[in-house]
Amino acid sequence: MTENDKLTEEKIFESATEVFIEKGMDGARMQDIADHAGINKALLHYYYRTKDRLFNAVFEKIAGQMFKKFAPIFDENLSLEEKLRFFFREHITFMQKNPKLPLFILNEFHRNPGRIRKVVQKIDINKLWTVLEAQHKEELKNYNITRETIPQFMTTVAGMSVFPFAARPVIASIMEKMGYDFDQYIEERKEYAPDFIINALKKQV
Repeated sequence: MTENDKLTEEKIFESATEVFIEKGMDGARMQDIADHAGINKALLHYYYRTKDRLFNAVFEKIAGQMFKKFAPIFDENLSLEEKLRFFFREHITFMQKNPKLPLFILNEFHRNPGRIRKVVQKIDINKLWTVLEAQHKEELKNYNITRETIPQFMTTVAGMSVFPFAARPVIASIMEKMGYDFDQYIEERKEYAPDFIINALKKQV
């Protein structure tokens, strides 16, 4: 592949990412992507023969970027509390920079659950628990977090971060009527959410 080919492919991929996030898989057309990239449709099909193939590549890259961003969660030098604070701070910041991403992913969950399963299957859940248990055995025991309850814990943490963005139109309207600024609320949530989780865990000790 020549340097020009690489640049063209990157331009297509960036355009496809923006169009898919904006319109979703069903709403996006190959012509939309070609127009956004400033190329003709035939050239787009040369690089990515079908819309489904292009969407798969975009979705897998987005998922990979999200998982990679939170790799420090496995840093053995961080306490469990520090990891929780890191997650909320980084995840909410990521959502702020990509506000349309939560709905895009949630819509895809419902539209094509099989694609999500393929992404999730690449995650070694057992290894995740093994690493956490090795690094935080006493903390997990004190907080009553077990292998059986870890799904509840993880979905609770993720939901507290994702929900405000997924339900932003409703929440922002309610905030406005109450005299609150949504952006300020999100900034404060980076501290409020981990404090809430940590205080709830400490009450179990």
